Amino acid sequence: MDDKRIIRFDYAMKRMLRDKANFAILEGLIQVLTGRKLRIVEILESEGNQYDKDDKYNRVDIMAKDQSDDIIIVEVQLTRQRHYYERILYGTSKAIVDHISLGEGYEKVKKVYSINILYMNFGEGNDYLYHGTTKFIGVHTHDQLNLSDKENGAIVTKTAADIFPEYYIIRVNEFDDMATTPLEEWMDYLKNARIRPDTTTPGLQEAREKLNILRMNHQERLAYERVLIGQMNENESFETARHDGFEEGLEEGRRKAIKEMTQRLIDAGIDPKVIAKATGTTPIPTA
Repeated sequence: MDDKRIIRFDYAMKRMLRDKANFAILEGLIQVLTGRKLRIVEILESEGNQYDKDDKYNRVDIMAKDQSDDIIIVEVQLTRQRHYYERILYGTSKAIVDHISLGEGYEKVKKVYSINILYMNFGEGNDYLYHGTTKFIGVHTHDQLNLSDKENGAIVTKTAADIFPEYYIIRVNEFDDMATTPLEEWMDYLKNARIRPDTTTPGLQEAREKLNILRMNHQERLAYERVLIGQMNENESFETARHDGFEEGLEEGRRKAIKEMTQRLIDAGIDPKVIAKATGTTPIPTA
């Protein structure tokens, strides 16, 4: 049985994936989702680049540019937030405005891909992956409106989807399938921090090698454990209790969340005694 333990993706997003040496991991995720094989050329300044005392609650995002100058926003959301659709729209709109200079023609507007990885209950639906694009459809004829433009002496036909932002919403907690396809393997990593030793899925080979917990020094591993335990105590339990929606369910929701997260931490290789001390619970014996 393979025992290589992988750093959770939400933690890596904040602290490791901005390193150029790790770009291949994000490129693999984007390729599996969008079907576009691309190369990230730089990481752009974004709200999530900031570090402060509320680090574990703030959104964790990366804004990148590829070789075609398209902009890719990758965001991890750990806690429920009101008006989330509006915030996604604001993020893509701001990216477009920030990357066109005053006086430039509208042909300089950048295509934006917004990838949202949600570790909380969001919306109502049966799938774990949703994809949205903009299309203009005839009210009476039901045909799609195409735009023709002249570029380099040739007539080029574009649809709105070629220009407007695209959105991907990944509902991590809804994934419960066996990982057999590249997309499912990525979902297994996002949810369970688990990567097959023989994987050939884009990005996951690199993630398995570079995000190995055993490569951390002692201080780095302690910091990683503190973040996970903090999320367990102050994020997961609160979210579960709030989802219950009843005052009498708060304590039960808290116990359930702590139990589930404790098992995840054990699976990630953290000493049960360390977890128990931080949470005030009885250590769960390992198998």
